[in-house]
Amino acid sequence: MVEVEFTVEPFVEGQPGAHVTAAIDAARQAGAVVDIGPFGSRCVIEPADVGPIVEAITGAALANGATHLSIHVGVL
Repeated sequence: MVEVEFTVEPFVEGQPGAHVTAAIDAARQAGAVVDIGPFGSRCVIEPADVGPIVEAITGAALANGATHLSIHVGVL
């Protein structure tokens, strides 16, 4: 399994903008179960799903006003 952690900026505590919610929704629509944390989100997925989910997160965040994305991928 692979863990994908992502943080979408700009960050406003307690007020995630469309750039954040769109990225989370895109990951979910691509089949991931997303755990939302106070500073970022994560999902645990199959290795074959990494590319499509990272692409979905990136595309949705940028299309909705993200200024910076941090994505960490690690094998569990």
